Amino acid sequence: MTAAASPSVPLRVALLGSGAGSTADHVLGSGAADVRLVLGNNSRSGIFDVARRHGVPTAHLSGVTHPDADDLDAAVLAALDGAEVDVLVLAGYMKKLGPRVLARYAGRILNTHPALLPEFGGAGMFGDHVHEAVLASGRTVSGATVHVVTADYDEGPVVAQTEVPVVPGDDVPALRARVQAAEKALLVEVLRAWRS
Repeated sequence: MTAAASPSVPLRVALLGSGAGSTADHVLGSGAADVRLVLGNNSRSGIFDVARRHGVPTAHLSGVTHPDADDLDAAVLAALDGAEVDVLVLAGYMKKLGPRVLARYAGRILNTHPALLPEFGGAGMFGDHVHEAVLASGRTVSGATVHVVTADYDEGPVVAQTEVPVVPGDDVPALRARVQAAEKALLVEVLRAWRS
């Protein structure tokens, strides 16, 4: 996988999100990447407020703007190509990418997952569902994974992982907070490494 030509030139990135935008805010504040576009599928998502605060262009593209899935895939691809990005980062993006986007950016789409894949991954395993499953399993270690996105949920190659302890008395909010902090730090590390 190739990144930008020199460590002094940040990786050109598009951030895709559906939620509050805390991961996007962390990436934007880190200087680890040249974020060219923030794309979201929820017009009320906080990620758009984050992007505006950082002066980054935005695009809202969803089933509302493009009811036909093929048209939506084409519109997302056009927005990404227009931003001239090297890498896509799914920052809490809750929709599957279309086949055109997957093909164009194959091997260059990153996602974070709030567990140590391949455990606790797959369809339906996102957010608090993951933390609930980890706690129910009795594991003493959870963690965060950055992986390459493929057509199937959480099945792409793992790029990096970091462990997060599960401590006695943990509940979902406590474990979530530690794992989210680890996810954000790990993603920034990966983005910095990919640009060198």
